[in-house]
Amino acid sequence: MILLRTLLFLALLALGATPARAFDTTAQAAIMIDFRTGAVLFAKNADEPRPPASMSKLMTAYMAFDALRSGRLKLDDMLPVSEQAWKMGGSQMFLEVGDRVAVQDLLRGIIIQSGNDACVVMAESLAGSEAAFAEQMDAKARELGLTGSSFRNSSGLDEPGHLMSVRDLATLARRIIAEFPEYYPIYSELEFTYAGIKQQNRNPLLHSKMQGVDGMKTGHTDDAGYGLVASAKRGDQRLILVIAGLDTVRGRAAEAERLLEYGFREFREYTLFPAGQPVRDVAVWLGDKPRLPLVPKETVAVTLSREARAGMVVKLVFDDPVAAPIARDQPVGRVEVTAPGTEPFVVPLVAGEAVAEAGMLGRLTGALGYLVGWSS
Repeated sequence: MILLRTLLFLALLALGATPARAFDTTAQAAIMIDFRTGAVLFAKNADEPRPPASMSKLMTAYMAFDALRSGRLKLDDMLPVSEQAWKMGGSQMFLEVGDRVAVQDLLRGIIIQSGNDACVVMAESLAGSEAAFAEQMDAKARELGLTGSSFRNSSGLDEPGHLMSVRDLATLARRIIAEFPEYYPIYSELEFTYAGIKQQNRNPLLHSKMQGVDGMKTGHTDDAGYGLVASAKRGDQRLILVIAGLDTVRGRAAEAERLLEYGFREFREYTLFPAGQPVRDVAVWLGDKPRLPLVPKETVAVTLSREARAGMVVKLVFDDPVAAPIARDQPVGRVEVTAPGTEPFVVPLVAGEAVAEAGMLGRLTGALGYLVGWSS
């Protein structure tokens, strides 16, 4: 009695429309996403776990931000520097054994100076040891849905099993920006001085003339090559880019700038259905109201290239009629969006209002009307 219907609601597919142009990069792995919609604008080896170098410090920072949010840490807490932290090689904040360092300074040491010593201080303070902290990072990765990540340390130094995919790095960057707007501006600070030693932010795009860049993190080791997580905002549009496996510092900066410029030039966000606004009415079976509005709880929007938009197809899938009783916000259908060269996505549609069962007379009348309509 309840029929599943698929309605081709909006088809912008024109005869002879060309698909989105293929795009490539010299990076071994790369991904670009739209911050608001989460749309993947292009990807190359995006799900391949690979050494992330210092880009994995995004997870170290996320763990610290999460501890601040829960109250386990405060910005003015003073954390002790162990000998293990002091002995760390590579990039440093230049901490001394026995120092006590404020959390707010350690965050800048991790984010701006990429200090491996600062990472170990944070790890030991939150988990007792760096190994235990890595286990907590793994648990948090599973919670966040980072399926291509596994952690062995807090700094990103090359170690067997310490891996992240560029998709996971983009997802994590998006979570940091969305969940911790009070701390994200640290990623745009150009320099930080500790113990009289001034160090510049290692993100080359912050020191370039490129418009809108305000974070996030570089990385380099022998195994990883040169990589970068970058975020930039122009107007209402924010893009997140991750590139990995570049051969040189200069090549990393040039490729990141080229890809972000491409993203802002070629891709736009298109709103299909505003949140809470009826997309369609459907018939109700044996309810006290004859029809029900289907609405999205969140705005349905897509980020597409101009070429891909020409091939966009939007489908509504729903039951018709919908059987009463129906609770407000009860899932009753979905929007399916596809376009050439992009990953398809689905957005649920919910009942815009509650519908109770009809009384006995109403149910009899409704059933009779349905049978008469079916037989004719």
